[in-house]
Amino acid sequence: MAEANAYAALTKAFSGLGVDENLFISTLGNWNRHQRESYRVSTPGFFKEDERQFQRWDDQHILQLRQEFLRLKDAVVLYTMHPWERDARLFKEALLLKVPQLKVLIETACTRSSEELLGARRAYHSLFEHSIEEDIAFHIQTPERKLLVALVSSYRYEGPRVNDDLAKSEAKVFVNALKDAKKNLIEDEEIVRILSHRSKLHLKVLYSHYKEMTDNYLDEDLDGCLILKQVVQCLCSPQTYFSKILIESLRLDVDESAKDSVTRVIVTRADDDMKQIKEEFHSKYGTTLPAKIEEVANGSYKNFLLTIVAKSE
Repeated sequence: MAEANAYAALTKAFSGLGVDENLFISTLGNWNRHQRESYRVSTPGFFKEDERQFQRWDDQHILQLRQEFLRLKDAVVLYTMHPWERDARLFKEALLLKVPQLKVLIETACTRSSEELLGARRAYHSLFEHSIEEDIAFHIQTPERKLLVALVSSYRYEGPRVNDDLAKSEAKVFVNALKDAKKNLIEDEEIVRILSHRSKLHLKVLYSHYKEMTDNYLDEDLDGCLILKQVVQCLCSPQTYFSKILIESLRLDVDESAKDSVTRVIVTRADDDMKQIKEEFHSKYGTTLPAKIEEVANGSYKNFLLTIVAKSE
């Protein structure tokens, strides 16, 4: 029974986000050869036996374990980078994937201030000797390309003034566009212009006018166009967007891309709106963000995330 409990403890140490280093060391480090042999036989999820009865690691689990051991290192590196370099590298990594991660391009372009985004573009020049715009144009061949280029090259007004009549008029543009079932909104030049040029305060007023006109929320009406929905949320209510990313990623059954989102969101939002994200997370999902991290993450990686999140108290 004690040995079975030890096997369960070690399997738990390998599960979730990160690795429970203390449990791993205290359990595995004290095993003899026989106990290691027994563990291989009793955990077919990690090991498999071939026709010669040879017990070998499953290659996929070797890769998974390496990634989990590296998770803390990656979080520390990202957290200590200059924000401009961090965002430039996030842009580049999102573009180099076999299927580019458009949501990372959108959230990075839409949730940074004008100066932060300009800094990321300058860092991108220095690091990769290309502009973000030309790399997006090269890697993205779908209709989203024009919108993405416009978003990353934006330099929005950030003052307090909003022309209410203009915001109301542009809310009507969205109302009419969404009524036209044949229209591809991602290719609508007026939609692209409004979302990529207007100040965030202006867009929040537009969002309110849209609600008054339709009795619906703009982002909810954009369910049929996920890209535009993400853009609107990142510009108008980033705490809603980020809390959803976190709840979807803080699970045991998600893919590697979703797991990486936990690090990216917590590290990049730590000094900005983490307090609002935590409040939205608690309100929407009935549990606190720290409690969810405690449930899913392990070891030093878990402690690092909890420390960052606690800073916003």
